[in-house]
Amino acid sequence: MKYKIIHETEYTYSIDVFLEPHYLRFKPKITPYAELLSYNLKLSILPAGLTEQSDAENNLIHICWFEGLHKTLVIKSEAIVLAHEHNPFNFILYPSDFFKVPFTYAEPLKNVLQAALRIGKISSDLIEYGDGILKKSNFNTVEFITNLTDQIHTDFVVESRLEGVPFEADKTFELKRASCRDLSWMQIQLLRHFGIASRFVSGYYFILIENPEFELHAWVEVFLPGAGWIGFDPSNGIMTSHSHIAISTSSMPENTMPVTGSVRGSATSTLTSNLVIEVVD
Repeated sequence: MKYKIIHETEYTYSIDVFLEPHYLRFKPKITPYAELLSYNLKLSILPAGLTEQSDAENNLIHICWFEGLHKTLVIKSEAIVLAHEHNPFNFILYPSDFFKVPFTYAEPLKNVLQAALRIGKISSDLIEYGDGILKKSNFNTVEFITNLTDQIHTDFVVESRLEGVPFEADKTFELKRASCRDLSWMQIQLLRHFGIASRFVSGYYFILIENPEFELHAWVEVFLPGAGWIGFDPSNGIMTSHSHIAISTSSMPENTMPVTGSVRGSATSTLTSNLVIEVVD
């Protein structure tokens, strides 16, 4: 399936401001099941400079900087992605030590995965929730992660929240209603508690439905030896496949935000965003 993704973001300021350098994360990642056929990034302001580079976690990002004062910044990202059919269960765990939870990563690998293993503070109630699912899964690694993903989908109401960092895991667990990024961050914290390296993914999710409404989506990736990084989407209770188009991945959600930057000036600002995904021939 070939997707055309048009993502437009507009910042409007109450008075002219000076734009500090901005980091832009809109370019889809190339994965084993997604080819990036074309990509175009347009800015409403001619930047003094624009460069593409890899960040510390190997995401492709754009950095732009500006001259003069401005009242509006519009960022338009256009991509065409060819997504191939993908079986998310097409892997083996190796060595066999990883069949059951808990397990331990070999020390060299553990050093590489350190940021994805960093444990935050979570409540005993949330830990008990995970323990129950782990026991019902007979401590089987893949069954546990799959069942946890499905159970979060069953037990929590997904609602849209366009701005703001993810809630702390305990707040999401208490509310039982949250955005996709809140649920993903909660699952990441719980998986890390059980010693499973996990990271946050920001990207696009597409399914063929009538009158779709699109927005950035978030999900989880875990690292399992033999399988590599594999994705789980707690908002939909599924493993990720060709319907999920990743943009950036990080051990910390704030490092996946589509735009990071600041302005000099005392203006108030308004953010509007429009995302369209369609199937093309």
